[in-house]
Amino acid sequence: MGLPSAVLFCCTLNVIRSPMAEGIFKRLHGTRAYVDSVGVRKGELDPFVLQVMDEIGIDLSRHRPKVFEELEDGSFDVAISLSPEAQHKAVELTRDRSCEVEYWPTFDPSIVEGNRDVRLDAYRAVRDQLMRRIAERFPPPRLARE
Repeated sequence: MGLPSAVLFCCTLNVIRSPMAEGIFKRLHGTRAYVDSVGVRKGELDPFVLQVMDEIGIDLSRHRPKVFEELEDGSFDVAISLSPEAQHKAVELTRDRSCEVEYWPTFDPSIVEGNRDVRLDAYRAVRDQLMRRIAERFPPPRLARE
């Protein structure tokens, strides 16, 4: 499996999981492939996302959440759904297109209760899981040669 030319990450609100995945993919592959993210419904970017991504040097402060209907181009080689709701929408979007749809069930850290540190740890766990999964599925150039 080579690197696809265009990847779409989808989740429920495009405010936590899919922006994290988009940012991680961009970090690993730069401009070697096009990547975007989208949600089923539009939400407001979660400040915890900004903090945990900044910890690894990825700035998501300019991310603007969007929904499927706002996609400028629906031509993706791979669509990766991170929530059940997004999976249904991705399948619907790609029904008449040549696009592989993958479902990566990913925990929603916003449902974790507790103090700030407990909640941030939940976001970090999701970030780290996405980092591993993306690096395995789409190995960065240096890993691909080893």
